[in-house]
Amino acid sequence: MQLKIFSDQKYLLDAEGVKPHEMLRPFWSGKTENPQYPWFNHCDEYIETAQLLFNLVSLEEADLAVMPDDWKTVTGEVWYSSKNQAAEKLYMQFIQLVQQAQKPLVVFFSGDCASDNVPFEDTYVFRTADFQSKRKPKSFVYPQFCEDLVKFYLKDQLNIRQKSVKPTVGFCGLIKENTWQTRLKTILYYLHRFYRRKPIDYAPIQGHVLRGRAAKMISESTLVEDNFIIHNNMVFLGKNDFDNMYTSRVNFVDNIVSSDYVLCCRGAGNYSIRLFETLCCGRIPIFINTDCVLPFDFAIDWKKYCIWIEEHELPNISEKVAEFHAQITPQEFIDLQYECRKLWKEWLSCEGFFSKFYLHFNFPGNP
Repeated sequence: MQLKIFSDQKYLLDAEGVKPHEMLRPFWSGKTENPQYPWFNHCDEYIETAQLLFNLVSLEEADLAVMPDDWKTVTGEVWYSSKNQAAEKLYMQFIQLVQQAQKPLVVFFSGDCASDNVPFEDTYVFRTADFQSKRKPKSFVYPQFCEDLVKFYLKDQLNIRQKSVKPTVGFCGLIKENTWQTRLKTILYYLHRFYRRKPIDYAPIQGHVLRGRAAKMISESTLVEDNFIIHNNMVFLGKNDFDNMYTSRVNFVDNIVSSDYVLCCRGAGNYSIRLFETLCCGRIPIFINTDCVLPFDFAIDWKKYCIWIEEHELPNISEKVAEFHAQITPQEFIDLQYECRKLWKEWLSCEGFFSKFYLHFNFPGNP
């Protein structure tokens, strides 16, 4: 189904680092910034098919309007700045234009703060993170898009593992221990949110502590084998040394594909990018549910693709993994790897997500 959408570049903040949202990039720029580095290529296939999925039209003709940029530009990570203020003024003008035309509005809101509100009603808000217990009507989650890890790092060959006697659990990333420093950072976060009159939620660093708890329980168990590479800080995001970033990415992907299952637990935000990267590589996630909302939860039975662990079940994580592994047959284990890869490709890649974007809306003729 092709949607008719409206947006306007004149409402895009003219500032360094501000770009159109991925959904609109094919219509306004469509260029990959650094094509030699794979993570900049995560939208390439979508760019090639976007014209078939969306028709950019006038506001009067449109099924819905799309804010040209991410609402995170307004909220930012700083309490106040001229950039945030300028963005809010510009984007509110766009919102008023759309509301006057009485058209549905789509706003994308990435980042870790799941409880910050978009200050207008009757809007479709797509977040990367949300809390199921606090979810609002017309609020959805979209995946953190990643490059096709199989294509770029595995020579486009999906490496399928055979079932072993004992399951191997992988994880490569940042964890924190529950020390006085992490507790102090948690308190400072709560004070900061209170000062800004923002909702008080799970402190970001506590997500990394939770990862540490899960990793410790697995590494101490005799029921599973661990394949862990632990870091004390982020080794990929926020860096500008692209060659070292590439090496880190290769090691990260190698850790996933050399494991049967991969630990996927929230970090600073209430979502796991690793969940989508794991599925991309055709591996089975061990998903720690911390009141999360997942993409297409109205259409995808997520528990078919994961070992699903509620946060309160964390002390039994190794037993649950071992039980799942014992009950699955060798052929089912192989089939599930293919199904995980297919799920990412058809639903959670950039092109997959936007090919099914229409499912979020109740338009005439929408199946």
